[in-house]
Amino acid sequence: MNFNKNTRRVVVTGYGAISCLGHSADALWNGVLEGKCGLDFISRFDPSDYKCRIAGEVRNLDMSPYMNPKEAKRFDRFTQYAIAAADEAMKQSGISVNPEDDSIDRTRFGVLVSTGIGGLDIISEAQDTLREKGPSRISPFAIPTMIGDSAAGILSIRYGAKGPNFGVVSACATACHSIGEAAWMIIRDDADIMLAGATEESVTQISLAGFASMKALSTRNDDPKHASRPFDLNRDGFVASEGAGILVLEELEHAIRRGARIYGEIIGYGATGDAYHITCPAPNGSGDAKAIQEAIRHAGIRPEEIDYINAHGTSTPLNDKYETMAIKTALGEEAAHKVSISSTKGSTGHALGAAGGLESIICLKAIEYGIVPPTINYETPDPDCDLDITPNHPRKRDIRIAMNNNLGFGGHNAALLFKKYED
Repeated sequence: MNFNKNTRRVVVTGYGAISCLGHSADALWNGVLEGKCGLDFISRFDPSDYKCRIAGEVRNLDMSPYMNPKEAKRFDRFTQYAIAAADEAMKQSGISVNPEDDSIDRTRFGVLVSTGIGGLDIISEAQDTLREKGPSRISPFAIPTMIGDSAAGILSIRYGAKGPNFGVVSACATACHSIGEAAWMIIRDDADIMLAGATEESVTQISLAGFASMKALSTRNDDPKHASRPFDLNRDGFVASEGAGILVLEELEHAIRRGARIYGEIIGYGATGDAYHITCPAPNGSGDAKAIQEAIRHAGIRPEEIDYINAHGTSTPLNDKYETMAIKTALGEEAAHKVSISSTKGSTGHALGAAGGLESIICLKAIEYGIVPPTINYETPDPDCDLDITPNHPRKRDIRIAMNNNLGFGGHNAALLFKKYED
């Protein structure tokens, strides 16, 4: 089965974002374009004893437009982020959020919204309650609140989406896999509309302590705005952030019939495994290179047709080096040196499972406006990362095809190709 040879084309008709840069897709895009950084000192808990005391928190998210305060308390933050982002995506798409609205066939409307980790805070709180007060005091909402499929299930109920409904878990590649797999569902005629992407609440005590123990996080605690520095020689680890990035995917003819605005087309998707190490990417980025090549194969394009790559670019020593090598392998040296690349994690930090959702939206915005967003905080070139990473300032460029690339612990690799919509 091939994306470009299939009669069922998949387009994007809406998107929504919650991030440390703000509570909308426009806030995300404008912040990235302006070189803003949403990273700061942790305010959610006292991080004094932590090796890393900085993060990209979602702050001051008002859930009252979405639900009453009593209802909101039943959802962990990752589900709240998903609801806010999905409502924005639905509104932009023009599809009614009313589950009783019959203007679309809701049995052909699915949800593949995932999370890399799930409700870590509620798990920690439940464990404390169990230890201090005993098993009878555990909330009946604990399990449905903490499990990773909660966001997908709640959104399905919220919108009356009765098509395919579940989530996938692949660490930091979760959103990219979710969007790619949702596209396949439309192609193989399992659905006409899919809400797809991921959500994450990673700024929690156990998450930050765990990643710090692995020495994966930046310890540039005195300078949070410059701590995430993808591809820079002096990068020392990623900065955890959180949020949600969710897209409305739709079969092209279905979108045209209802007069929807089309923001881009998904033309390729590749997914591979390193089969190498639980946290370290495969040497030379071989697994990632194969995922990119698979996306190109499914799209039926030449490597040199890719104009922009939103790289995984975590600001860790090995990821950025091996991802550079993967791009060279997949595209070839000549095309790799001509393509515009950026990692927007200098602005957003690393939203883990939600990263690919946010970055897919950035790809679509880059196509729409013909602007390559910058890789901020780039000061010292690294000879191992010698591609055009658009340092510090955005750049005008006609972008017809953009790629989002993501890697995850466990050796998961995913690549998505978006194209400017053409009749």
